[in-house]
Amino acid sequence: MLWADFLQCYSSSTLLAWSVWWALSTCGYFQVINYAQALWEKILPSNEFEIYNGYVETISTLLGLMFLPPGAFAAFVVSFVKVSWAVWGELALCIFSVVIAVCVCLMDTIRNIWVCYTAYIIFRATYMLLITIATYQIAANLSMKRYALVFGVNTFIALLLQTLLTVIVVDSAGLGLDIFLQFLIYASYFAAVAVIFFIAGLYKLFKRRRSGGQNELPTTESVPEA
Repeated sequence: MLWADFLQCYSSSTLLAWSVWWALSTCGYFQVINYAQALWEKILPSNEFEIYNGYVETISTLLGLMFLPPGAFAAFVVSFVKVSWAVWGELALCIFSVVIAVCVCLMDTIRNIWVCYTAYIIFRATYMLLITIATYQIAANLSMKRYALVFGVNTFIALLLQTLLTVIVVDSAGLGLDIFLQFLIYASYFAAVAVIFFIAGLYKLFKRRRSGGQNELPTTESVPEA
């Protein structure tokens, strides 16, 4: 029964797209926040300069709490956004992923602590905003009995990918890269996510254009009860 529910849930193209973004981006998000302090230490050593890492973490967390589910502000705003996510969802995911990739790239290449701090705050706020939209869209495509299944699978895949990325990029058993190369890879990772959803979005629009728009895509694709 669990396997049948799994197949039925992920047969929804809208739910699948948001779930794939959830898993891929959450993996990259965890990597960035886990190693941001190490990057800042390289750029501005704490034993030589006064640092503001704690303030930046606090500000970015407070901004994130405005968007993190079940934040009242975010839930209220997202519920009234009149966007056909089934049509434009992939391209929206592409745009936001580009913003995230640019922020991580700036943190790695500019190597100015204030640019790093600003990019980090924008990075976290953008991710939290989009993860709220993703949560809303996934929940809208599910019956309540399946929330634990889908969100659990998505989170498990994200953590599995994060483990693999850590072993390959960070751990001495893998490449064991220095912190700047690590963040270059993380920026490239988010850029690859953006490319994936750009291609998916163009394909969906092309397919819809060929059909003449006769079958208007719905805002959500509800998965029926088993």
